Amino acid sequence: MKKFMDRDFLLFNQTAVRLYHEAAAGEKIFDYHCHLNPQEIAENRRFSDLASMWLGGDHYKWRALRANGIDENLITGNGEPYDKFLAWAETVPKTIGNPLYHWTHLELQRYFNIDEPLNRESAPAIWKAANEKLNKDPELSVFGIFKKFNVYGVGTTDDPADSLEWHKKAVGATSCKVLPSFRPDRIMNIEKPEFAEYTGKLGRAAGRNITGPEDLLEALRDRINFFDKMGCRISDHGLEYLPFETAAGDRPGSPIDQGRWEKELKEIFAAALDGKAPDARGAESWKTFILNFLGEEYADRGWAMQIHVAAIRSINSRALNRLGPDTGYDAVHDHPIAEKLARFLDLLESRGKLPKTILYSLNIKDLYTMGTIMGSFQGGGIPGKLQLGSGWWFLDHIDGMEAQMKILGNVGLLSRFVGMLTDSRSFLSYPRHEYFRRILCNILGTWAENGLVPNDFPLLAGMVKDISFRNAERYFQ
Repeated sequence: MKKFMDRDFLLFNQTAVRLYHEAAAGEKIFDYHCHLNPQEIAENRRFSDLASMWLGGDHYKWRALRANGIDENLITGNGEPYDKFLAWAETVPKTIGNPLYHWTHLELQRYFNIDEPLNRESAPAIWKAANEKLNKDPELSVFGIFKKFNVYGVGTTDDPADSLEWHKKAVGATSCKVLPSFRPDRIMNIEKPEFAEYTGKLGRAAGRNITGPEDLLEALRDRINFFDKMGCRISDHGLEYLPFETAAGDRPGSPIDQGRWEKELKEIFAAALDGKAPDARGAESWKTFILNFLGEEYADRGWAMQIHVAAIRSINSRALNRLGPDTGYDAVHDHPIAEKLARFLDLLESRGKLPKTILYSLNIKDLYTMGTIMGSFQGGGIPGKLQLGSGWWFLDHIDGMEAQMKILGNVGLLSRFVGMLTDSRSFLSYPRHEYFRRILCNILGTWAENGLVPNDFPLLAGMVKDISFRNAERYFQ
């Protein structure tokens, strides 16, 4: 019987063991998509206790705590930090089968040198030991964590109207690249009640008075240029589904009536500024128009466009009213994806304006569809120009990561994959890259030992190094 989470955790044959320890473990981390707070980075934050570092803002853990019957006061409420920690310690043994069980213990091991499983009985000693280390060890400030885990760069998630002041302050303060990512969801969501107010905010950031779609596009272009000067090379779009709707009456496969489409969009935009939300078709037409414009701008600058789909958000209205969004009440959506994704990519490709693109879905049913569609748009001399993104959110567990990589291998080029990202708000998340790399090495090691690929260690080790770091470094630079 193997020891719990030992040196060879998740590595089930000797080739996998060698690939991980000799090829994967030493590679840098490029966490190209996360939700870390740039101010906390720039100020080199040091957390006061394990509860604030571990449980604040982590809706993965919040969902598990609720499922275990923990009172909300000890989750998002005003409970004492130690009481919140004890609630988590009580919950952890119940999470066996959930990646949180592994992540929790990887974080205890890698940050605090604590190998003992966390439970109610071990909690007091673990709390004391971890907090002592937090208060004394320079490795546990933000900059220290970046250095300890060999973090080459992080891509934060930033609104187009953001001043990026904290990114400026982070330059030179740490060897880790702190790069903004352009996240323009709010200007796409024309059906939302805050759209008109946000449009004004965006205009002020760009120094423009926005009265029509043309003004808006110029404001977006100004902000893209500003982000580009600040080192941004990645955009991100969180979409319920991939939109594709043009002028009313346009038929699939027929030329778009550009004049009619622009006339409709002017009317939709003017009504939205007056507080009148469009119908579903009008909202989708607007999203398509904006996303197409942005895709062209990204292509002109060599940026990568990330598209995340299939999350249905804030589905518990009572919890939304009480706690707000992003508190653990989201789920997997199931929109059809093939036709609209293909038509949208073709709209950009037909004019030579398709940027590097990474496609993510929260719904595992979409991965084969995405993998085969993107294969029809590769090219331009860019290795892996279109990417099937890493297992994300509800899929960043063993089964989800294995499925994503095997699907990519079956229908594309796994060797060109840009690898793992945390999508996390926590500075304790870097062992998830280790988790991913171990899973990758076990897949390749198993193939080699079963005779499915050559037992060529330099070949496989190079592939591991590429997927762990080097592909992402090349792709985003």
